[in-house]
Amino acid sequence: MRSFLLLLLATAAAAQSGPRLEVSHTTESLRGASAVSRQIAWASGTHGTYLRTTDAGRTWIPAQVPDAAALDFRAVVAFSADEAFLMSAGPGDLSRIYHTSDAGQHWQLQFTNTNPKGFFDSMVFWDPKHGVVLGDPIADDAGKLKFELLETDDGQTWSQIPPAQLPEASTGEGAFAASNTCLAIVPNVGPSDQNLWFATGGAAARVFHSPDRGKTWQVFDTPILQGPDSAGIFSIAFRDPLHGVIAGGNYKRPKDDGPDLAFTEDGGKTWTLAPIKPQAYFSAVAYDRGIMQAAARQAADEKAAEQGGKKIRVKPITPERLFIVGPDFVFDYHLPNNPHRIGGKKKQGVAFNAVSPFPEGGALVVGPKGTIAFIP
Repeated sequence: MRSFLLLLLATAAAAQSGPRLEVSHTTESLRGASAVSRQIAWASGTHGTYLRTTDAGRTWIPAQVPDAAALDFRAVVAFSADEAFLMSAGPGDLSRIYHTSDAGQHWQLQFTNTNPKGFFDSMVFWDPKHGVVLGDPIADDAGKLKFELLETDDGQTWSQIPPAQLPEASTGEGAFAASNTCLAIVPNVGPSDQNLWFATGGAAARVFHSPDRGKTWQVFDTPILQGPDSAGIFSIAFRDPLHGVIAGGNYKRPKDDGPDLAFTEDGGKTWTLAPIKPQAYFSAVAYDRGIMQAAARQAADEKAAEQGGKKIRVKPITPERLFIVGPDFVFDYHLPNNPHRIGGKKKQGVAFNAVSPFPEGGALVVGPKGTIAFIP
């Protein structure tokens, strides 16, 4: 019955130029998404569930990590049809890191959080060997609250970035594991880039930035809604070391009109609120990778021509594009134009949690009750 319903919804969505809903064969709540290519993508969610497609979403195959039924996989980062990392979020030993190199036939438990006050929030990778996991603040040996950060340099073993290197968290400040996007790097540049950002909420909505992968840090205030433990920055993304975006709000009051969206042009030092109205609670934001790569190629061509003493006439790149995820809609935002709202049909009962952009352009969006959708 559910498969038939989703097929009907997919047909309706396509006719309305909205997201194409795909049959996931699961009713688990999905918050992790990782688009390797238009052909290959992974998703993850509650009760130890992960899903994989290798045929552009025509077939999604759900499965469960052995002995992980109690885990909520809030993050998945995949590198191929065979290799992926999973991160679960939960108190203490419910926060774990897994890895597979054979499409899930075998899963290696790489790390278990042994601190009962620990809680993992987000995971990023520069490549299959270099990654970072962010956790909520826990008290260090001196009793100071510090966010927990783990790193790997071989894709197998994880070590804690020394708390002494980290600035203090404010009382009541934390991070949100809503969509695996409160931790960010510049995509597609590899481990040579050292920039790392994470965003917070609760008593303070701030951005932490390290230019050297965790050795030193700066902390910046933002104008995003803050105060209640349910409010703050839920998502952060950068298209290059200077230009980035933060999104959030109050998930307990999702229809409140912000301020929930802001941009930076100086690496996170200062933030300017977006002018769009009305706003809402946003759980995730991501840049369109296809446009980012096209702009990077254009910049490289222009630089090469300039160095060669030539002048070239280049067709301007399409304005940058963002995907901003709300509870039951997605903003398809071609800056500087007003965003196009897609989804949001209550009678369909479709909701969204997280987004992962495809390298070729467009995005994969996942949500409650096994929702998986493709935005071209």
